[in-house]
This record gives sequence, C-alpha cells and structure tokens, in this order.
Amino acid sequence: MSDYLVIVESPAKAKTIERYLGKKYKVKASMGHVRDLPKSYTGVDPDNQFKPKYITIRGKGDVLKELRSAAKKAEKVYLAADPDREGEAIAWHLAYALNVDENSNCRVVFNEITKDAIKESFKHPRSIDHDLVDAQQARRILDRLVGYNISPLLWKKVKRGLSAGRVQSVAVKMIIDREKEIKNFNPEEYWSIDAQFQKDKDVFEGAFYGISGKKQELKSEADVKVITDKLDGKQFSVDKVNKRERKRNPAKPFTTSSLQQEAARKINFRAKKTMMVAQQLYEGIDLGKKAGGITGLITYMRTDSTRISESAKQEAKSYIAEHYGKNYIGSPGKAKNQQGAQDAHEAIRPTSVMRDPKSLKDVLSRDQYRLYKLIWERFLASQMAPAVMDTMTVHLLNNGVEFRATGSKVKFKGFMKVYIEGTDDKKKDDNKFLPDLSEGMVVDAKEITPNQHFTQPPPRYTEARLVKTMEEKGIGRPSTYAPTLDTIQRRGYVQLDNKRFVPTELGEIVTDILKEFFPKIIDIDFTVQMEEDLDSIEEGKTEWIKVLDDFYSGFRKRLEKAEQEMEKVEIRDEPAGITCENCGHEMVYKMGRYGKFLACSNFPECRNTKPILKKIGVTCPKCKKGDVVERKSKKNRKFFGCDRYPACDFVSWDKPVSRPCPKCGSLLVEKRTKKETRVQCTNCDYKESAQN
Repeated sequence: MSDYLVIVESPAKAKTIERYLGKKYKVKASMGHVRDLPKSYTGVDPDNQFKPKYITIRGKGDVLKELRSAAKKAEKVYLAADPDREGEAIAWHLAYALNVDENSNCRVVFNEITKDAIKESFKHPRSIDHDLVDAQQARRILDRLVGYNISPLLWKKVKRGLSAGRVQSVAVKMIIDREKEIKNFNPEEYWSIDAQFQKDKDVFEGAFYGISGKKQELKSEADVKVITDKLDGKQFSVDKVNKRERKRNPAKPFTTSSLQQEAARKINFRAKKTMMVAQQLYEGIDLGKKAGGITGLITYMRTDSTRISESAKQEAKSYIAEHYGKNYIGSPGKAKNQQGAQDAHEAIRPTSVMRDPKSLKDVLSRDQYRLYKLIWERFLASQMAPAVMDTMTVHLLNNGVEFRATGSKVKFKGFMKVYIEGTDDKKKDDNKFLPDLSEGMVVDAKEITPNQHFTQPPPRYTEARLVKTMEEKGIGRPSTYAPTLDTIQRRGYVQLDNKRFVPTELGEIVTDILKEFFPKIIDIDFTVQMEEDLDSIEEGKTEWIKVLDDFYSGFRKRLEKAEQEMEKVEIRDEPAGITCENCGHEMVYKMGRYGKFLACSNFPECRNTKPILKKIGVTCPKCKKGDVVERKSKKNRKFFGCDRYPACDFVSWDKPVSRPCPKCGSLLVEKRTKKETRVQCTNCDYKESAQN
C-alpha cells in the first residue's frame, strides 16, 4: 500500500512524477476533467444564482471508481493538476468526487516536471484556491450561457452545426473586418528615386530624401521630374556623415502567444500543433536510463509571463560563459508583463539549458526537436548580451537635392550568434555595405532610377498575426488561442488561403445576425472587459455571481427579442450552369463546412459532388485536350492538374505557364522561393524572371 496518492491529468505526467517521488507515492491520472456541465442541456440556473449542475463526464465512471478506491487506501491525497484556472478547477472537482477536504493542504503545483521542482512543490502544499476556481466557473458558465442559447437559434434560422462564442465570434468578426478594409482600400500613388553611387571601385545604394535638408514626398511623376530637372550632372558631394553605435536587444523568452507566432513563422506549425507538441515536451520524454529516464524538457506552456527563475538565469550564464565567452552574458532587466498577465508561473523555457538540442536529437521526434530547438534558442538568446551594430548615414548633395545612403554592419553578434526573432513582414538585411566616406568627398551617380509605387492594403491575418492581435487587444487568454482558431475553421466561418484567413459566406451571414441581435458578443471592448472581470475574480476583487448577473440581465432581453424577430436565412443553391454527368440534372453551388462546392440538384437521389476547379488559362501539356486547374491536397496544399482526371494524370506542384520553353519547347513553370518567383523549364536549364 502506498502512503500517498497523487492525482495529475495525464498518464505521461503520472509516470514521470511517480519515478521522482519514490515508493511511498502512487501517482494516477484523472485524464483531464472528471465532472462538467451536461452536454444535452444548459445545466445552469440563472434564477438561482447561476447554480451549475455538474455531472460525471461520460466515460469517466471507471476512472473515478479507480481513483476513489486508491484514495480510500491512501493516508493523504494530493491533487497536482496544471498550475492555472483550468487545473485548479480539475483539482476542485476531484476533491468533491473523492471526498477530500478542499481547505486542507491537498493542492500541489509545479511549473516544470523535473525532480527538483517536483520535490520542492511537495514541501509546500496548499489548499484549493477558490478565487481561481470561481474565475474558471464564471468563464465556463458564461460560455455555456452564450453557446447553449445562441447556437440553437443559429441551427433553427441558418443551418445545423453552427455555434457562437465570446472569443470565437470576435475572432471571426476581426477577419471579416480586415477583408472589408482590403476590399474598400483605395491605393495611393507615390514615387521614390533610387540611385547607385560609385566611389572608386565601391558601389553603394542611396535614395532621394529632400531639398535643402527638408524631407519631401513624391506623389506623382511630375514631382519626380521637378527633382530630376534640378540635378546638375551626376556628381554628388558628401555633405555629412553620421556614424553611431546601435544596440539591438534580444527578444524575451516565450509566452504562449509569442511561441505560437514564432512557431508559425519559423517552423510552419499551426497553433494547435504547437500546443500539442509543447504538451509532450512538458509532460516528459524518455531520455534513456543514463540520461535520467522520462524527463520534462520545458516549463508549463500556458503562460502570459516572461519571468524567469533565478536558478534558470544562473544556469544560462554558466552555459553562455562556457560556450561563447563571458562577454556574451547579458543582463536582462526585470520582466514587465502586460496588463492582466497570469504571472503564477514562468515564461516557456527549457527545464535545463544544459540539455542542448543536439544532445536530444536522437530521442526526440522531428516535430519535438524543432519546437524544443526554438524554445531553447529563444531562452538562451534572451539571457545573452545585446548585438552591437555600427551604423552610418551619408548625406549626398547635388544642387540642393539631397540623397541619403544608410548602411550598417554587425560589430558584435551578441545574442544573434544563437537566435534572431522572426517577423511577418519582410525586412531588409541588417548588413548593408557602405564604403568609408568622409565630408567633402565627391561620388558619381552611376544610375538614377525613378520608381512608381502604390500604397498596399493591410494584409490578411495569418494564424501568427491573428494570435498577436488578439493578445495585444486582450481577447482571450493563452489557453484559448489555439482552440479558437481551430473552432472557427471547423465551423466553416473562415478558411485558410495561402496560409491567410479568408471569411466564408457562412461566416459573414452568422456575424451579421450576431451584429443585429447580440452586438455585445462580437464587440471587442466588451470581450476585453469580460476578460478583465475574470482576472478580477481570480484576484479575489470581484464576486463571480455579480459578473454573470451583470452580463445575463441584458443578454436575456436580447435573447427574447431574437426568438421573436430573427428571420430564417435561406442559403439558396446557386445554379452552376453545367449538368450532372451521372443523372443529367443541373449542378448547383452548395455551401459546405470548407466553403462552396458543386453538387447535383437531384439530391438525395443523386449524390454526385465535385470541388470547384479554378482554371489558370493553360492547356494540359500532357493530353493537349484538358485545362490545367488549381486543386488542393488533403493537407490543403495547392497543386495543379488536368481537369480530365482520371483520364489524364498530369500533376504539378509548380504553376504551369501558358507558353513553351523558347529553348527546348518543354513546359515552363513558376518556381516560388522566399525571395522571388522565377519562370523555369522543367526539362532544360532555361530560367527567366517572372512577370508581375
């Protein structure tokens, strides 16, 4: 018989922790929540102080039976669920189900699954934090009241399978609003004048700045002509040279949001995948007997905090000094967390920086290795010295017309030796050559080139950009980003096109309905205020019942109005202008979960369906009869094939071009890289720049 029973959420975590605690402890898994609101009805009584009706989750009866049996035999029960609101709620439900006194020292929390952290946490057990539990209950009940009241209305008035929610509906509205901005955007013309200068054998670039030291915008070709007419020859004198040293600080260690953003940018992970792999690294990986067996490799992955423990800082200093030298050791200031940040635990970091990615490559899967490497490098870089850049700005004059050339080179790499933060926008390289120039020198302008530009609309949201915007605005919390993005795609409200969110017709219909009848649900300010209220409950400053009452009094009136006035929306099938090859009836466009598709109008007698194929204006190079169309793979990757498939099996990942290779007459395709798109032959070495 074990003296102590410890209950965690997952079996992987249970196995790791049991090995650390020794023979007196038996560690079992609850497999997540054991009690929840019922699925078949709301389970909340708004007229009785929002009393929830919790029931044992279907399928958890045997788990609870086993836990009760083990709890009866144990001298003491410890509840060691995750260190956040959800984990506290799981511990509270377990205490109720197992008859454990929630006011006793039954709760144990730890931020990382390592031997030292686990043993230390068991020295300081505490009672269940009711403020945390109340905050979780308030969120759960709030989401239930919204979801279980609005969703049936949408089912009735639009179509089955739809849902609404505080965070998901706001996210969809943000994507729709961005699409409207793009459609309504009026590009404005502007010009630049670029120049290539030469000093002796050195060539460098500069750009027009202004006249007589004043910056001047060029809005038209006429403005450009005024400047070029003013130039007197091609010789420019160096009027001023500004040299300075600039420091570039490393990015802070990862929070949940910044991890999801950077994993999307650098290793092409969706938010859901990032959290799944991070969970595996947190719960423990078998490193082999010699390396300590199953070990948690990162700290808890749901956090708003950038705080780092003193012991982790000291370990990082030792590693940096040993592998890079003492001059690479940084002195990061105290982490400043954003308002509302949950600072109960640290930033996401490796549990030991001494376990570098290379040493773990053989025991990690490819995905685990790539994410661990990202977390390890980001943390180590955050504790390193700033990079030092030598920057130079040169002012070049010709008859009062001023051009400027800027250059910089890395003087001391600092943290950049390990890691450089990714970005959603393409930025020019920091290393830009300028020759050694001084005042009074004369340089020649080899080329002076006017360039016409147009302002660009705001970009569509990528997953990374949407998570970043939600975090900046205070919508949702670390645990909600990934599930929210997953839900809005599964419901068919948005879809990804070239890794960017595009709203569907269904998403726009549902958002318009919510805007008319439940404007607060899609109001960003209201959603942010609600998150702040939940934080206030967690801090013990606000009563959870009051927050629910304030919300529900207005919501109930809106609900009654919607029941009476909401009209049924009919999403009519649009004729496609082609006949079904199976039965001869007309094909129509239908709205599905992932957008429109072609279906037979004779449904259900005929169940013929087809994807909508986008022609690219190229005849199939293989059969010479069909048209090349754009298709999507099961993983949503774009490819090109013949519309006569399966009669013709032509397929290409690269987009075919309508003309043949001028050199050998074979197929030309567009080859895309991160920097450019080139047209090249599939048979010979012919290449050319793609036309914009």
